[in-house]
Amino acid sequence: MQTEARVGGVRKLVQQPPQQIGTVSHLLAGGVAGAFSKTCTAPLARLTILFQVQGMHSNVATLRKASIWNEASRIIHEEGFRAFWKGNLVTIAHRLPYSSVNFYSYEHYKKLLRMVPGVQSGWDNVCINFVGGGLAGMTAATSTYPLDLVRTRLAAQTNFTYYRGIGHALQTICKEEGIFGLYKGLGTTLLTVGPNIAISFSVYETLRSFWQSNRSDDSAVVVSLACGSLSGIASSSATFPLDLVRRRRQLEGAGGRARVYTTGIFGMFRHIIQTEGVRGLYRGILPEYYKVVPGVGICFMTYETLKMLLADIAAA
Repeated sequence: MQTEARVGGVRKLVQQPPQQIGTVSHLLAGGVAGAFSKTCTAPLARLTILFQVQGMHSNVATLRKASIWNEASRIIHEEGFRAFWKGNLVTIAHRLPYSSVNFYSYEHYKKLLRMVPGVQSGWDNVCINFVGGGLAGMTAATSTYPLDLVRTRLAAQTNFTYYRGIGHALQTICKEEGIFGLYKGLGTTLLTVGPNIAISFSVYETLRSFWQSNRSDDSAVVVSLACGSLSGIASSSATFPLDLVRRRRQLEGAGGRARVYTTGIFGMFRHIIQTEGVRGLYRGILPEYYKVVPGVGICFMTYETLKMLLADIAAA
């Protein structure tokens, strides 16, 4: 927010520091932003997951025929239009705490990192945003991981329903795969989420700061939406192969299936390249782009808007 001040007889616009909000409001803004953006992009998120896991149980000829339109048409004809939101309830159940922890811990990690002696320059701020984002992403992912795994398995179900809901999925996984089955793929997830959120936050903060310094009159909502969309493209492009491996790791043993991969992360990468080619590492990248451009933009825009609204309410 800008106010007018007189300095040496000359009127100038002075940038006012943003109003601070409490912990509950901060968590609420982050949670609602994440849940709202995920619901808006749920159909594309499901298409991404289905493309990512196709290589586990399909031959090469089938993979070559796959397309976004064909897969979307199959879902409509075989499962109905509502199936695009299959698993969205668990997505919201996961995203509310995940986004709350993510945004909240990011702000606190930044405060801690700024206490490090000698942190002053612009490049230091970029590093703070990058490291803070990475730590926040790993914190949020670890604390909500079982729900993320259940969300993936529910979304990957097509004609055959093995898991009937969140509770049934959690109970079945614990019974068939043990308690550690709820954390299958956590290592790959942390390797993915850490750099993904680090890139997302650092690109967003850098772009927003540059934009506001050059075009200070532009709407904060528009700036957040545009910078968030660009940060989503950057982070997804850099970490998509790891995300694909993460999804396939989460689905190992799902529904009583035999394991496809018997080696670790690097073995999975090698197997995908040998059977599907390098392009196989980017299977589903197109619907991912369609998803993150509006999704991440909506998330940051909603978060910044709610923060401003809650700050105004607190100040009233």
